[in-house]
Amino acid sequence: MAKGDTDLRALRQRIDGLDEKIQELIGQRAQLVLDVARAKASAGSESFYRPEREAQVLTNVMARHSGPLPAEEMARLFREIMSACLALESQQSIAFLGPEGTFTQEAALKHFGHSVKTVPLAAIDEVFREVESGGAHFGVVPVENSTEGVVNHTLDMFMLSPLKICGEVELRIHHHLLAREKDAGRPQRIVSHQQSLAQCREWLDANYAGVERVAVSSNAEAARLASQQSGAFAIAGASAAQIYNLQVVAANIEDKPDNTTRFLIIGNLETGISGADKTSLLVSGRNRPGGLHRLMAPLARSKINMTRIESRPSKRTPWEYVFFIDIDGHVKDKRIARALKSLEKEAAFLKLLGSYPKAVL
Repeated sequence: MAKGDTDLRALRQRIDGLDEKIQELIGQRAQLVLDVARAKASAGSESFYRPEREAQVLTNVMARHSGPLPAEEMARLFREIMSACLALESQQSIAFLGPEGTFTQEAALKHFGHSVKTVPLAAIDEVFREVESGGAHFGVVPVENSTEGVVNHTLDMFMLSPLKICGEVELRIHHHLLAREKDAGRPQRIVSHQQSLAQCREWLDANYAGVERVAVSSNAEAARLASQQSGAFAIAGASAAQIYNLQVVAANIEDKPDNTTRFLIIGNLETGISGADKTSLLVSGRNRPGGLHRLMAPLARSKINMTRIESRPSKRTPWEYVFFIDIDGHVKDKRIARALKSLEKEAAFLKLLGSYPKAVL
């Protein structure tokens, strides 16, 4: 046997030995998770999923990683291990804005791993209601896109819903032009969600000027229509292409290469401190000069970083607005708690939407 073959066999034997150890260690981890579940049950705890704990684990994985795999890839592997172990305790049901194959489903699987049960629903308000009723443990909804801005329907739902924000996911969005056949010729119409059409506007103007653009409820629904209708092309992601057996006519047609959508995890859970947290607020000011400045002053005095502010009509009084605000930190931090107490004195209305770990991956 040639020396090269001998060396290769030896390397493969070492890999086999490591695989056995990895498998044994994963089994030990799973057994410890079952022990944790029993301890939680004895203590009367009803929540198996702890977002702050998972965020800490993934952050530690990335911090101590030295390669050669990318740190993000290693963290994704651990995410799937945690997902499988959590399913031993209790399989989580995750409602999302459907149908199957949407970017929202991709975000749900990125955050929770593939051992959860994903439940597609037709509208954002249905996702909220499913979680409120206990039909799903958590929900995933889009809240803003780096190109096209906020998703107003999601913001509006927080004015009415008792649900908390338990986490966030950031997903790089890659849009593909899909058809039943790769050489299908020129389409009669291009269908997609209105946000996707907007995110690809420049590319469409340059390559398919004059072709009708039809907005539908989701990019997955666009893929379904394209799979059934002659002359219809869809703009959607890779998972939708796979589910609906479509071919990629043109890949990555989004106008901005760093196109990213942020999604929120919603549930009935009060999330603990992870060490790298964000707090979201819903607040309205009193109708007086300098009202917005007065609202922001407590945050500025406490040197709290505000990362986002959006205004929406209150829908109670004409020309009255509420503000959605994201700040760095957790409500259980003393500095944050003091600032919010001062803010509450200035505000006509203040609602804490949740403190939760920042997106890790």
